[in-house]
Amino acid sequence: MNLILLGMPGAGKGTQAEFIQKDFGLANISTGAMMREVSRSESELASKVQSYLSSGTLVPNEIIVEMLVERIQQDDCSNGFLLDGFPRNFDQGKALDNANISIDLVLYLNIKEEEIISRMSGRRVHLASGRSYHIVHNPPKKSGFDDITGEALIQREDDNPEVIKKRLSVYYNETEPLLEFYKNKNLKFIEIDASKPVDLVTDAIRQSISS
Repeated sequence: MNLILLGMPGAGKGTQAEFIQKDFGLANISTGAMMREVSRSESELASKVQSYLSSGTLVPNEIIVEMLVERIQQDDCSNGFLLDGFPRNFDQGKALDNANISIDLVLYLNIKEEEIISRMSGRRVHLASGRSYHIVHNPPKKSGFDDITGEALIQREDDNPEVIKKRLSVYYNETEPLLEFYKNKNLKFIEIDASKPVDLVTDAIRQSISS
């Protein structure tokens, strides 16, 4: 089974990708990790990737798909793979098609913008340890301070509501058109309510994939 995971930033794709990987034995392919791995090799493809990375320009879709074609030949993809973070836009979706990379299932984690902003803007982090809290769903014992050290918690810049809105704007413009693109293709398209607690979302995904 080859699967694509779609949804807004903050919808829980990374968390659910780990569960899906374990439950169904799929290779979880991150384009960022794939790019780093390829760029460390001495192949012709690596030199192409390095030339883009060193110049600070975006790696073209064709090169990313070329890396993906190589990656899915590896043994850990024998049961299938999960793509989280790719494709990000319509052109990348078309590039996957043109490379004849077969996709069996698209899983869309659906959630409202207000819930995303509430989830992400409510996060507080203890920088030294990486411990994470939420002012509503997982508050520290003492507001604003880490449970273990008593040190102050911070709100990361990425979790600022204005920054979140900018990221969502990019999602609406670039990634959301992929939903119609995949709904109109001959594959299984599953929509999951991602506003529910993590364990309920995970159960819904398991049932949907297995049915």
